[in-house]
Amino acid sequence: MTDPVAEVVSLLKPSPSISKLVTGGGQWLVERKELGSPFYCAVVEGQCLMTITGREPIVLTAGDFVLVPEIFSFTMSSLEPPPRGALAQRLETSPGVFLLGDSSAPAEVVAMVGHCAFGSDDKTLLLSLLPEVIHISGEERLMLLVRMINDETRAERTARDMVLRRLLEVLLIEALRSTGSAAAPPGLLRGMADPLLAPTLRRIHADPGRSMTVEALAQDAAMSRSTFFDRFRREVGVAPMEYATGWRMTLAKELLRKDVATAEIAQRVGYGSASAFSVAFTRHVGKPPGAYSRQAVTA
Repeated sequence: MTDPVAEVVSLLKPSPSISKLVTGGGQWLVERKELGSPFYCAVVEGQCLMTITGREPIVLTAGDFVLVPEIFSFTMSSLEPPPRGALAQRLETSPGVFLLGDSSAPAEVVAMVGHCAFGSDDKTLLLSLLPEVIHISGEERLMLLVRMINDETRAERTARDMVLRRLLEVLLIEALRSTGSAAAPPGLLRGMADPLLAPTLRRIHADPGRSMTVEALAQDAAMSRSTFFDRFRREVGVAPMEYATGWRMTLAKELLRKDVATAEIAQRVGYGSASAFSVAFTRHVGKPPGAYSRQAVTA
């Protein structure tokens, strides 16, 4: 049966952007504003401080991995940051290798840092299903994957870009499944951790073309309508039919980009006719399927 988490990651279309090895000594601070690119960091040695706007600071130590899929402003710094407004000392000692802070001070942290991009134009919906910040300790597989991405970025091997895309997909999936799903905020991971809701989510993803109502989904989950509705909204963060419609439209956009006929898309995503699908798509997306398809082709 379809794995919703893997499907979301695949539809996000992650692609490589920047990967670098960073060493910090003395007092240093790097600020990232809302640049729009997902960020990850694996601490190889030592410690540093990560402060995301609106959240408590996180002390990252050797073996820690952090992923920020969404757009946030944050700083990375030494445990004792320099005064606000102080210029960050940043030296590129070799391609993709950076020294932060005082070059004469002993290294207090070594970390592998990377940015990537999501190619999906529906990434807002897809990212809303995932945790805003993922912080994991002691997962050697994640550290190994970041090392492989870092190494592949430096090399000029055959099919480098394809390998990097696949490694990024595996990194994201590994980070998501390493997360304590039941303790995650409302979203897909938390829904998939619920034994009564996970089968429903798999069915929605596996067969978006079947007829769906809250009553039918509740019956499949062996719950009353009200109990199912409340539980789904609490764990997944949206109402059942809102989730199903959002997922159908995400798939419809993907099919339109592949120039699949509107009538076939309507059938595959659960609408009785091309006209019914067109009305729903226009209401959800803000433009009719034909206009979306033409824009996608010229983009």
